Amino acid sequence: MWFTPFASEGFSFLKLANIPESLSHVVMAGVVTLIIFVLGRAVYNSYDKADNPVVPDPKLSLRNVIELIVDQLLNLFQGLLGEQAPRYLPLLGTIFIYVFIANFMGLIPGLLPPTDNLNTNAPIALIVFLYYNYDGIREHGLGTYLKHFMGPVWWLAFLMIPIEIISHVFRPLSLSLRLFGNITGDHMVLAAFGNLTPVLVPVIFVGLGLFVCFMQAFVFAFLSAIYINLATSHDH
Repeated sequence: MWFTPFASEGFSFLKLANIPESLSHVVMAGVVTLIIFVLGRAVYNSYDKADNPVVPDPKLSLRNVIELIVDQLLNLFQGLLGEQAPRYLPLLGTIFIYVFIANFMGLIPGLLPPTDNLNTNAPIALIVFLYYNYDGIREHGLGTYLKHFMGPVWWLAFLMIPIEIISHVFRPLSLSLRLFGNITGDHMVLAAFGNLTPVLVPVIFVGLGLFVCFMQAFVFAFLSAIYINLATSHDH
């Protein structure tokens, strides 16, 4: 299989560039950011050059693909966030696309996924944590938002407050660790089977790896949407 020598010899373009392994996730995160910027700029230019930006391109194009992805993400988040979904789409959509591309880097020979490092995942999870708490306070007011930590009845507050605090603290931790564990494990499985069976069989695990890349990005964005919904909902 074409990527097997890379896996067996530990080949990495970062090593060729004399970039320390401790900084590999920083470099790859920068690469992912650059890719998203280039894609965004290309789509923006396609709208700018279009005679009628509302009408899709007559044939398959980058603009049509991005529009399809954004439309599907919006439909997904509308089922959870309702009419507020367009407001949160820029954040949640960016998280999905960023995490997916970052995961996908691990399937390219010579590159490493930045999401197999907690130093990449934790800041994204922290952004989600700070955002949904800020939006919950903005939506309800500080006093009402903090009252949610006390539970349904005041005499359970001594029990509910520690539970709620621990629950909120573990949310960014679980987001980070889940992504880290799945991408690291998938990368190790792909490398192992690539070394053992150099022909044909690794293709199956590349397909499985692509599915894992998508699912982990989906789970990260969907859980983020759930946290936002819990913080801003008036039903509790």
